[in-house]
Amino acid sequence: MNTVVMTRWVRFAPAALGLAALVALALWLGRGPDRTLVLRVPGTDTPPGVDTSARTNAVLVGKLIPGNGQPATNLPGAWPGFRGPKGDGLLADPKPLARAWDAAGPRELWSVDLGEGYAGPAVMNGRVYLMDYDREKKQDALRCLSLADGKEIWRFAYPVSVKRNHGMSRTVPAVTDKFVVAMGPKCNVACLDAVTGQLKWGMDLVRQFGTTVPPWYAGQCPLIDGDRVILAPGGTDVLMMAVELATGKILWQTPNTNAWKMTHSSIAAMDFGGQREFVYCANHGVVGVSAADGALLWQTTDWKISIATVPSPVILDGGRIFLSGGYDAGALMLQLKEGGKIVPQTLYRLNADTFGATQQTPVLVGGYLYGVRPDGRFVCLDPAGKIVWVSDPGTNFGLGPFLVAGDLIYAMNDSGKLTLLEASPTKYTPLASAQVLKGRESWAPMALVGGRLLARDITRMVCLDVGAR
Repeated sequence: MNTVVMTRWVRFAPAALGLAALVALALWLGRGPDRTLVLRVPGTDTPPGVDTSARTNAVLVGKLIPGNGQPATNLPGAWPGFRGPKGDGLLADPKPLARAWDAAGPRELWSVDLGEGYAGPAVMNGRVYLMDYDREKKQDALRCLSLADGKEIWRFAYPVSVKRNHGMSRTVPAVTDKFVVAMGPKCNVACLDAVTGQLKWGMDLVRQFGTTVPPWYAGQCPLIDGDRVILAPGGTDVLMMAVELATGKILWQTPNTNAWKMTHSSIAAMDFGGQREFVYCANHGVVGVSAADGALLWQTTDWKISIATVPSPVILDGGRIFLSGGYDAGALMLQLKEGGKIVPQTLYRLNADTFGATQQTPVLVGGYLYGVRPDGRFVCLDPAGKIVWVSDPGTNFGLGPFLVAGDLIYAMNDSGKLTLLEASPTKYTPLASAQVLKGRESWAPMALVGGRLLARDITRMVCLDVGAR
């Protein structure tokens, strides 16, 4: 390069480099960001190892859809969640009920078509709450219906894709005068205003806590305890938690040190040793958790079912807990012992031929346990696990639900035949029966309010008049 060219290059090089830098900066700024920036919201961070394919909490984009139904203002009583007013499947002081039916059976007051599933109703202030699934729109839908005529007052729907797997929805909402909480088949939790249906808060247990959706989808029903709801995510780090109803704020969490997962069973509350606790059957054992702060009070691996844990714990007095299941699990009675710390001990086991419960949780009445064992026969057990009576040969209640009102048992079989029994340890005494549903798989928990029985098969719910006339 000659001297003249060199001189010119030295003179103009800084300007040329500056111009090139400006062009590069302009091109870089013009590209825009590589991805859209998203505002971080507390409670939506994903723990390590959790599938992050779903980036949106579906509940938070849900829509409230009003209907033309009106609540029944003249029908008192409530069935506020899974297994009724006290979570024990028992209505101790019901409105007078008919003890016999004519050939036509209880009068049907109204019916409503539903998406496939086994979700049962909750009732409060003349409103019926039901978790449903709309296959056409691919939406979970928490529906609020009138107890008077079944007309829809409102529904809250959010997008989620659920494939048929022996139905979709199968949980029961929990409701108070102010709030209703429901869990969808893929573990989405929604808390709404019980009257207006307005969303208060929502959670995606899979995304936020690493919950594994159980086979055949979620069966755990939320438990409302005072001003909070108790949930068992069985997630990466959290086994159980308490959430403030009004705000969705997490009040306490129980660490999941054993990596136990969610089952189809629901949480039961009990009082023992001067404190309140929550009992839960996870996939590899049973735990007792302090209601005050979520501390793990006790745990045992004496009770676990390899295929599916469905029935919930039944709480007896004196620190006893009755556990039952299907798939040859049979039953087991736990006894909690005090002595510095709570120690669970196994009092006895029952083989499946004596008693087990594949799907429905037994009911404790007057110290006796009533339930349906895997062969479909109704059984009455004494607290020591001895059979008091068994329903007649040839009777088969299948996987159907039952509840107790006063001294009456309402028991449904798979095909929608409703049988009225005496809840008495004396003997098996059927009082009446009628075909009240014409579908199949009538497995959903029932509800009884003010002489009205709500029952469903896989695609239809009916309201029956079972009151005394």
